[in-house]
Amino acid sequence: MSWLVQPRLVNDPFSDPGVYLDFRYGRRAILFDLGDVNALSSRELLRVSHVFVSHTHVDHMTGFDRLFRLCLHRPYPLTLIGPPGFAAQVEHRIRGFTWNLLDENSVDFCLRAMDYDGTRLAKAAEFHARQAFARREIEPPVFPEGLAWMEDEFRIEAVALDHGIPSLAFALREVLQVNVWRGVLNELDLPPGPWLNEAKRAVRLGLPDDHPVDIPGRTRIRLGDLKGSALRIAPGQAVAYVTDAAPVPENRAKILQLAREADQLFIEAVFLERDRPLALASLHLTAREAGSIAHEAGVKFVTPFHHSARYLSEPDVLREELFESFRATDREVMPA
Repeated sequence: MSWLVQPRLVNDPFSDPGVYLDFRYGRRAILFDLGDVNALSSRELLRVSHVFVSHTHVDHMTGFDRLFRLCLHRPYPLTLIGPPGFAAQVEHRIRGFTWNLLDENSVDFCLRAMDYDGTRLAKAAEFHARQAFARREIEPPVFPEGLAWMEDEFRIEAVALDHGIPSLAFALREVLQVNVWRGVLNELDLPPGPWLNEAKRAVRLGLPDDHPVDIPGRTRIRLGDLKGSALRIAPGQAVAYVTDAAPVPENRAKILQLAREADQLFIEAVFLERDRPLALASLHLTAREAGSIAHEAGVKFVTPFHHSARYLSEPDVLREELFESFRATDREVMPA
């Protein structure tokens, strides 16, 4: 099975947090957090359709200017979702620039900013280039509780963790993995093409087996006939992202639910357990606690990040402590 997205850290574990999720079969990407993004090329950033921001401490938001600048002349929107008050903060950032050269002839780039209150999208605003990015209130999308975003192929689950302020953690969960058996397709004398994407979409939507699938230049075929032969169906990919969370039981319970059985968990490992007083004072996880959470959640792979600079002289100790805590023969720590 091929993954829906290919996730990776934007920076090394001692630098600004962030994960880039590149869609394997689409000209699209998603970001979890928006710290320093200079490691990403302009081409990679222009693929970004949505950014999910945990909170607006500077190391999680400083990449906004570069991304915004690159997107100014593209015709399709950029959506940013963050904690309560996020849309207002984005508005203030935009107002820090001068827009006197924008008019009705400008590319009408649209930026959307939305507040997620821990259970749902509570507020939303749009900023259009042709209106000099004046704020316009819009109704936020309505999704089931606990979802910050939802599309046919995937959903973004989100919880609010305690970091002295709400800090959002996210998990991308693919609805279903639907792939094509090319050999069977050839045996059935069926051509490849965009019609297969429609067939995959029908499977993900749970349409009945007698749903007709149109094949250009051919007759229709029943969805059930494809499901029984040319399509492979399996549980979808899950990628979780957790950062800036106080080491308290309430946060642990929320993280365990969010990251349950994830294929990959990106989780902060800021301090060693021997420095737990520092973790408690700064409201961050220790490497040992992060590894323990990953083990209990049953994730397949775990990638630690957001290391404190105090360990730069011994750069592997946090990773080693997390791995020792994770300890399971059928699971691995992924390279940073």
